[in-house]
Amino acid sequence: MIPFLNRRPTVAVIRLAGMIGGGPRAALSDEAIGPVIEKAFARGKPVAVALVINSPGGSPVQSSLIAARIRRLAEEKKIPVHAFVEDVAASGGYWLAVAADDIWVDASSVLGSIGVISAGFGANEFLARQGIERRIYTAGKSKSTLDPFMPEKPEDVTRLKSILEDIHAAFITHVKSRRGARLRDDPDLFTGEFWLGSRSVELGLADGIAHLLPKLKELYGDKVQLARYGRKRGIFPRFGAAIAEDALSAVEERASLARFGL
Repeated sequence: MIPFLNRRPTVAVIRLAGMIGGGPRAALSDEAIGPVIEKAFARGKPVAVALVINSPGGSPVQSSLIAARIRRLAEEKKIPVHAFVEDVAASGGYWLAVAADDIWVDASSVLGSIGVISAGFGANEFLARQGIERRIYTAGKSKSTLDPFMPEKPEDVTRLKSILEDIHAAFITHVKSRRGARLRDDPDLFTGEFWLGSRSVELGLADGIAHLLPKLKELYGDKVQLARYGRKRGIFPRFGAAIAEDALSAVEERASLARFGL
């Protein structure tokens, strides 16, 4: 018997979990997770790649970059991609899921939130009560747009909403291009609403209720083996200022998950 002729099929499993943001310290960014994705597609000639997703979203740019990298590699290497949603794939998390050829969910997974949000605080009244005067000097009338220490200007809000609408349009185009005719014609689909797994299947946001290993065995046989890939972080970078940064990121992620009742 020649061993390599009886090789078991391997599926590369990439874990995409946490908030999506810029920079190497973000839980999910193209800079941080990109090399992991490249390795998963290249090592060992996998028959497929599975994305295990658990993300409430984050940066639309980083979501787009990561999803585009997945699609490029899938098309170059002609490897099918399957997404498996754990607790949540919402907003940017759903952007990542749509990069797969099919999406499988748990009955209680949260999907959707196809929208864009920008949030902040206004501190101008607080400063005034403290007797603090804000002084700002600019070259260019729009340089102080949305300054949180100045009264909100209607023209700034109008401009911001226009930018958000453009990002939202790009998100919708991405979802429609990937899901196509599977999407149900529902007026709430792109309003930022979100749904549990079973309802998301009815709406065409996902393809069915299934978990990772049983579905992969169904698709590739009982002898399928999983090669798991994920971002590894060392011990030493977690000391010093990094601890505070990680704590703030955890608070932000907790707040994002709370929006979906998680």
